[in-house]
Amino acid sequence: MTHSIISTFSLADPAPNPGQGGTVQRVYEDLRQRIISFDLPPDMTLARNDLTEEYGVSLTPLREALQKLHLEGLVRIYPQSRTVVTRIDIPQIYEAHFLRVSLECEVARNLALARDEQLVTRARSIIRMQEAVALDPDQVSMFQELDEVFHNTLFAALGRGALHRMIRERSGHLERARRLHNAQGRVGSIIAGHSSVIDAIAAGDADGAVIAMRGHLGGTISQIEQLKIRHPDYFS
Repeated sequence: MTHSIISTFSLADPAPNPGQGGTVQRVYEDLRQRIISFDLPPDMTLARNDLTEEYGVSLTPLREALQKLHLEGLVRIYPQSRTVVTRIDIPQIYEAHFLRVSLECEVARNLALARDEQLVTRARSIIRMQEAVALDPDQVSMFQELDEVFHNTLFAALGRGALHRMIRERSGHLERARRLHNAQGRVGSIIAGHSSVIDAIAAGDADGAVIAMRGHLGGTISQIEQLKIRHPDYFS
């Protein structure tokens, strides 16, 4: 679903080529989303034979997909044994947050200085889409995908889409923490945060855009210890 939404705004990477490379990416993306959403919770063992049957693939592309998840720290591979979904790692959350704030605040500053009207229009369209699904409990994944699209849109407007992909590859633990935090009814504050960032960018207020972005990104990180208390079995 993410690819179709992003392509609506002409920001997507080219669709994966058919063949093993595309198969690896398809399996990786689906498994990653299931881990982020806790459909595959921490400590769950992933049975490779079951997964090859479920995805209709051979062991080779499955191993490659699992290796990508291993590099992100989302699974631990025990050779000749099993693959297990990792618990949420708090130090990795703080590292990902530091990286994200550093880059996204600079992106917001540069966009405010550029005053790109097309970017503002596109971003506000995404916010309206988020508002449309915000209160539907069956659209949680859609809301999360639109959140990713919003931030990708900002990077893409500066021609820095590769930086957003780098952040994503290092943010699996942070994304899981955000999913837990968002389950507490934060959709309204997320939409308000997006709106504040775009309003500052539209006004050409570089300092205001940085302040708005920093505030928007700080919600989950301030609640990590409380999330660990509420979900002790999910954290390492």
